[in-house]
Amino acid sequence: MKDEKLIKGIAALRISGLFELAETNTKKESRESEALAKRYILLAKKISAHYKVKIPKEMKTRICNSCNAVLIPGISCRVRITKGPLIIYLCSCGSEKKEYIGKQTQRPLRNSRIA
Repeated sequence: MKDEKLIKGIAALRISGLFELAETNTKKESRESEALAKRYILLAKKISAHYKVKIPKEMKTRICNSCNAVLIPGISCRVRITKGPLIIYLCSCGSEKKEYIGKQTQRPLRNSRIA
């Protein structure tokens, strides 16, 4: 059991490292670096599937599902904000990624009466 947790921890570190590398290569804005960034994302997805480790939601929402590009507003995608709780990312490949932003609910504070 310890070995399994250790392996999954290492896999999660590799996934986050590959995502950071892909992000920096996407910001370089050259053809070779874009291809390399997509390759890094593909490797991260393969590691995730092989070791059964989930990609964190923060990373997953910033990856295009069709072309595996890192979505960085202004560089690799365009952002459209609607009136409702919806943001649409338009990737350079032509696909759309929708992100719903709901209202954040707050717990009511308990009445703390000192008797």
